[in-house]
Amino acid sequence: MIKLYDTTLRDGTQGEKVAFSLEDKLKVVKKLDTFGVDYIEGGWPGSNPKDLAFFQQAKELQLKKSKLVAFGSTCRVNSLPEEDATLLSLVEAETPTVTIFGKSWDFQVTCALNTTLEENLRLIRESIAFLKNHEREVIYDAEHFFDAYKENPVYALATLQAAEQGGADFLVLCDTNGGTLPWEVMSIIKELQKEISLPLGIHAHNDGDMAVANSLAAVEAGACQVQGTMNGYGERCGNANLCSIIPALQIKMGFSGLCQDSLNNLTDLSRYISELANLAPNEQQPYVGRSAFAHKAGIHVSAIRKNPKTYEHINPELVGNQRRVLVSELSGKSNILYKAEEYGISKDEKQTDNVLRAVKQLENQGYQFEGAEGSLELLMKKESHLYQPPFDLKGLRIIMERNMAGELLSEVTIKVEVDGHEVHTAAESKHGPVNALDKALRKALECFYPQLEQMHLLDYKVRVLEERVGTSAQVRVLIESGDGRNSWGTVGVSSNIIAASWQALVDGIEYGLLQQNYSKVKKSSV
Repeated sequence: MIKLYDTTLRDGTQGEKVAFSLEDKLKVVKKLDTFGVDYIEGGWPGSNPKDLAFFQQAKELQLKKSKLVAFGSTCRVNSLPEEDATLLSLVEAETPTVTIFGKSWDFQVTCALNTTLEENLRLIRESIAFLKNHEREVIYDAEHFFDAYKENPVYALATLQAAEQGGADFLVLCDTNGGTLPWEVMSIIKELQKEISLPLGIHAHNDGDMAVANSLAAVEAGACQVQGTMNGYGERCGNANLCSIIPALQIKMGFSGLCQDSLNNLTDLSRYISELANLAPNEQQPYVGRSAFAHKAGIHVSAIRKNPKTYEHINPELVGNQRRVLVSELSGKSNILYKAEEYGISKDEKQTDNVLRAVKQLENQGYQFEGAEGSLELLMKKESHLYQPPFDLKGLRIIMERNMAGELLSEVTIKVEVDGHEVHTAAESKHGPVNALDKALRKALECFYPQLEQMHLLDYKVRVLEERVGTSAQVRVLIESGDGRNSWGTVGVSSNIIAASWQALVDGIEYGLLQQNYSKVKKSSV
């Protein structure tokens, strides 16, 4: 039986830019418990006020499966456990399980701790015994263990034996510097099993990009506890990524008891943790990333239309993800046909050829449809000749002026036609011509399409495509819009940034109305 140990809230927060508020930490605990991990390491109660408050409030949590873990270290050099502030704070946290780390590497003992090898063994043995006397399950993290074993296997083994003598329940081998290779992990664990009777675990860092591989190798060698973080957050290059380890153990290695009923929530869990950490999700992350099952090359898409196993190692739905087909200049007919099915458009061969030709021409001009599927769907629907645009532009004028207060104002005058009814209106903005365009267009259309009030611009990005030609360069504008339920991307390209913005803006509004099955209000009510 493999035990999953999550240290996102402790080791994960040591990663650059990773931070959780007290309320965030409590939410993460609840989410991880619902998902079904065995252990949740909440932090170091003696290290800062937030973690101290966290463990006080966490006492009120009613966890269904997970055990909450307080983390700390062995007692200080030349001190007694019962007098050590760190160990006392671990007891006061009142968690059923406590994890402490100690030194396994003789180099670390003499260099970092500045003490004797024998004193280090005493610290390990007596600290664990102290916690066991307070009726805690004790997990011992053997820091730098693999480096220690490779340099001095006799002393590294002695540190584990000291932990065993103290009464530890688990011995976790840490690849703290993250430089060990999978076959070294397997070899060392197999050697240890001849000397150690306690269950072993693995805690891997990712400095050599081997943390997941090392964790799986450890399990293959006999380890029965795997420590890691969600999304691989952690110091330097991060920790072993549980979002990759969990499906690999369950789907690939046959450990079916791991979060069996929750695996299809893994992608949601990954993105939830990213949101609370205020970090953008890694789109290329295996299993749970947005691009994990995205297909772009025409040959690939042709194959997956016949059978997804041709280019997918698992069914994306198993981990709560979904298949995506991208369209670009690398696309073939299969990409267009797949998107036609997705959008509910006729798969006429001539139309398919026309769309493919148009996509390749537009991408050659600088368009990019991977982040602008709203514009792509509109393009395909227009090519089918079944699409009726919700409005027609009859005239547009933009004026920019500086007022007496020194403010730069943008004024847009616009004339649009909806079902034979012409509207002429204007709007101004202190926030630039694009904002004025948006305001004027909405002002002209909202009397016909009241649902526009629910649609908002969420993001606006500009990319210069030909930097060497300076201000005359082509620019690509990507706009993300949303209505509170869904979001969509649209694109415009021009050497005139206003024209590019207008294209993306109009596509965003047209696509939003299309998704809402737009219907115009009667002229009499306008």
